[in-house]
Amino acid sequence: MKPLSRVTLFAAAVGVVAAISAPPLLAQDVVKIGFASPLTGGQANYGKDNQNGAQMAIDELNAQKPKIGGKDVKFELMAEDDQADPKMGPLVAQKFVDAKVSGVVAHFNSGVTIPASSVYSNAGIPQLSVSTNVKYTQQGYKTAFRLMADDGKQGKALGEYAVKTLKLKRLAVIDDATAYGQGLADEFAKAVKASGGTVTKHEHTNDKAVDFAAVLTAIKATNPEAIFFGGYDQQAGPMAKQMKQLGMDKVKLMGGETMNSAKFIELAGPAAEGAIASTPGADLLSRPGGKAFADKYKARFGQDIGLYAPYFYDGVMVIAAAMKAANSTDPAKYLPALAKINYKGVTADIAFDAHGDLTHGLLTIFVVKDGKWEVVKS
Repeated sequence: MKPLSRVTLFAAAVGVVAAISAPPLLAQDVVKIGFASPLTGGQANYGKDNQNGAQMAIDELNAQKPKIGGKDVKFELMAEDDQADPKMGPLVAQKFVDAKVSGVVAHFNSGVTIPASSVYSNAGIPQLSVSTNVKYTQQGYKTAFRLMADDGKQGKALGEYAVKTLKLKRLAVIDDATAYGQGLADEFAKAVKASGGTVTKHEHTNDKAVDFAAVLTAIKATNPEAIFFGGYDQQAGPMAKQMKQLGMDKVKLMGGETMNSAKFIELAGPAAEGAIASTPGADLLSRPGGKAFADKYKARFGQDIGLYAPYFYDGVMVIAAAMKAANSTDPAKYLPALAKINYKGVTADIAFDAHGDLTHGLLTIFVVKDGKWEVVKS
């Protein structure tokens, strides 16, 4: 064997010294956050908007090079398509549990959120959702938190606004028979009656329908001044058009936050003018940091916010803030900190009551004017 040269021996010795003297590499924990929404199908526009907001939060957190529990951490979004299907909710939830996510911002639809919530509760994984059906936080699960006002508050505000502010007395109601749509429509009808108005007819459809001629004709016979629709924009748009085609030009169309979208205006065209819808939260531009968030979103994705992106952004940020407060990414250890959180988010000053609802759930009412949603009341 050829003996090693002095140069080779010297280089090897330097390498050993360098290895000994180099600072040890710090372990980096990957913290998985589960995200689920409809990413395919008729509601994919909501889902992609939601995902964009959650991913913005993940990227901003990682840019801060966070340390939790003495370790460098890297946040990672685990995204799943729940297809807006109630049967998929528990399946996606179990997938998150098996992947050992530390928290979830999910789901979008109340009908998906509610059956999934028991899976998260059993696993002790915090769930932050934008679902508004009141049942979500009434199940007694300590892991369930809501990022916006519920249907009870929203339906009440819309019903009172219709009767007391708009002075409408005769209102018809249509819902899409989903947990969200029917829940909100029922609360609206209840508020109309309590405010002294009359519900002339309450019709039900489904979340796949696109032809509302029969339902609208039956309602037209009751001579309503407005129709409230509990459902999503991909149906509200065609409904507005069909109302005009049936000569219901003077009948106002009202809805909840899922109607308050650019897609509704696109689908309805000129028939969108004068439509009224709420959001169970503050007008984003009225919030500190709201405009900056909207500008960053548009610069990154080349489009305006759909509606829910800032709520999913806040959801991820609130989970991270609770982890930092507890100095742990372990759900069992940071869950108490999450329940006591006081976080100034883009959408609200976020703090939860004993049920997991916002202590200060805001509401805003909008109207379509000149092809754009404008605030009329907060």
